[in-house]
Amino acid sequence: MSSLSDRLTRGSASSPSQVDHARRLVADWQLLADLAFADLTLWVPLQDGAWWCVAQVRPLTAPTSQPEDLIGAEVSGAAAEQLAQAHREGRPVTEGDPDWSGPNPRRREVIPVRHDGVVVAVLAKDTNLAATRAPSMLELTYLDIAADLSLMVAAGTFPPRMLEDAEMSPRVGDGLVRLDAAGRAVYASPNALSAYRRMGVVGDVVGADLAAVTRRVSADRVAGEAVAASIAAAVAGRFPDPMDVENEAATMLVRALPLQAPGAEEGALVLIRDVTDVRRRDRALMTKDATIREIHHRVKNNLQTVAALLRLQARRMTEPAARAALEESVRRVASIAVVHETLAGSREDVVEVDDVLDQVLPMLGDVTSVGPAARIKRVGSFGELPAAAATPLVMAVTELLHNAAVHAFDAGAPGTIVLAAERDGHDLVVRVRDDGRGLPAGFDPAASTGLGLQIVRTLVTTELSGALEMGSPGDGGPGTEAVLTLPGAGRLRR
Repeated sequence: MSSLSDRLTRGSASSPSQVDHARRLVADWQLLADLAFADLTLWVPLQDGAWWCVAQVRPLTAPTSQPEDLIGAEVSGAAAEQLAQAHREGRPVTEGDPDWSGPNPRRREVIPVRHDGVVVAVLAKDTNLAATRAPSMLELTYLDIAADLSLMVAAGTFPPRMLEDAEMSPRVGDGLVRLDAAGRAVYASPNALSAYRRMGVVGDVVGADLAAVTRRVSADRVAGEAVAASIAAAVAGRFPDPMDVENEAATMLVRALPLQAPGAEEGALVLIRDVTDVRRRDRALMTKDATIREIHHRVKNNLQTVAALLRLQARRMTEPAARAALEESVRRVASIAVVHETLAGSREDVVEVDDVLDQVLPMLGDVTSVGPAARIKRVGSFGELPAAAATPLVMAVTELLHNAAVHAFDAGAPGTIVLAAERDGHDLVVRVRDDGRGLPAGFDPAASTGLGLQIVRTLVTTELSGALEMGSPGDGGPGTEAVLTLPGAGRLRR
């Protein structure tokens, strides 16, 4: 299925601004569907005269009248006449008899979607007549607001720009307050009244200046003034950002939208959502996240202290083998410290392995005797991995690089070591290849007693559930190639 932008471009929405306007409408039209108790479909004209459905939404407040999926459907002729009329005349079209042919009888209203004076699409609003009954005051208010928003769509003043956090935006059923042109509440839904009651409001909200009421319940004076200003901005015709109002008892999210339909009474719509539990969980997660990052920071500091002590001990050693063993330990501890340093600065328990390796690779020259003759080059990207996989992978890779730097070349001889990462389906394949003298005759990596290879085999098989192979390069070139295959790690990249 093509994207909404592609479908819009195929139709009449040709400029990027027109496409963006239609996308904003689709991003926020659940509000209109719920207020109108109607299914909404977005239609664009095709060059052959047919009309193409590019988006669809069903109401959460009423039974659907369109149970079938209409995205991608085309209509023409008499079936498209109402769509074409709204597009041609640039006004909402409600003429015509209800459709009684299907299992769900429905009445259709078609609204032109205007942007910068141009009708870029039409919005079909289908109401299920089988669910029609005597409306309550709540339902009448919903329908009245839906009519205003529909006229604003036709005039090009709705929708607003996209919300940063649309999932958290209050829905119609969370709580709704309608304001008049003076900013006074003329209707408040039961859920909205309950939210204000939890915030400590004792008197009646209806008839009161909602901005002033909301300002008083905020524990923070600055935040209260900001929310009150956003409600006043909506009454004045602007689209402010949603904001939190918080006190010791509760927290509610407030979103205010202007209602300025042509020919209708001006005012504003305020949506209320009680987010007390959500914000409490957010704060708990933030505290937990800060604690975890502090732990990683302290572990990194402790490991660096251990590495410094080992380095001091190595300098005091007169036995070359003992000094080399301590220097290798310094490298291994420092590699783990770099991983924890990365985690300390991250808000997620994932590691950007490429960044870690870029810090670890320069350290290899500090602890090997090869010097500048052997050059290490990294090819490809490892991407992000969970910390549980990143730490053993970085250690295994540095062990293989160190082995290549120490054993692949004659003293002082030039050479190149290539570290390559690639993906084979869902698997991550890591290759460490050198152009040195190759493996000794009869060398068996599985039977090797070298500490470095033993560490690599243990990390790869037990920590990463992977496989290690060593031998001559597959293309027949000189040197040695070690291949790590990590199943499932390739799909973790972001």
